[in-house]
Amino acid sequence: MSGFGHFARTALELEREIFKRGLLIGLDWQDPATMRALAHEALTCTTDCRLGLLRNHDAKARGRGELFALSEMMLDTMRQSAQVGVHTQGGPAWKAFGRALYEESARLEAGSSK
Repeated sequence: MSGFGHFARTALELEREIFKRGLLIGLDWQDPATMRALAHEALTCTTDCRLGLLRNHDAKARGRGELFALSEMMLDTMRQSAQVGVHTQGGPAWKAFGRALYEESARLEAGSSK
């Protein structure tokens, strides 16, 4: 398993950046409603939406766009590590946002299959 240490390192780096963006935009990581709303926005924000946020002059809007980009990287890291049998997770911010993304993704999926 020593060859898979990069997943843990990546998770720690992403956790740090996710947490910093959360501080910037004033997130309460322990508020499930806030996390669900953020996850919904992250999952439904189109490429143009993200680019608009990333190019915005407002630091909080840019932070939101960066957080959405980091969420993609977080999901990719978890997916890639799972493919090789490694369970990867970060700290509290990662867990709160990851849980909300997973739940909101399932809710959106269920809604689109109706």
